[in-house]
Amino acid sequence: MHSRAWFFVLCVLLVVLWAPSFLILPSFDTWQLIINTATTIVTFLLVALLQNTQKRSDDATQHKLNAIAAGLCDLMAHLSDDHPQLHRDCAQLRKAVGLENHESAA
Repeated sequence: MHSRAWFFVLCVLLVVLWAPSFLILPSFDTWQLIINTATTIVTFLLVALLQNTQKRSDDATQHKLNAIAAGLCDLMAHLSDDHPQLHRDCAQLRKAVGLENHESAA
């Protein structure tokens, strides 16, 4: 959201509207307070948005990694008749990525 051109235009418009308000506001402090408040609110909202986006991205990445690990474990289980050490390796992989916990919670 914040990297789009319309957002930049909105921010520039905010400053363009704020700058000439110096002429109609009674004091310099009020003029500064308006822009400080506006930028603080925008910053707060952007931080919340970025944290939410990062969490969703992290969750999606973790889901993909779990799917890869589960697929690898399935392949290892299929090949374990010919290679018995794969049982142990698969168990270690499941424990390392927490697949037992993930599958039991689903």
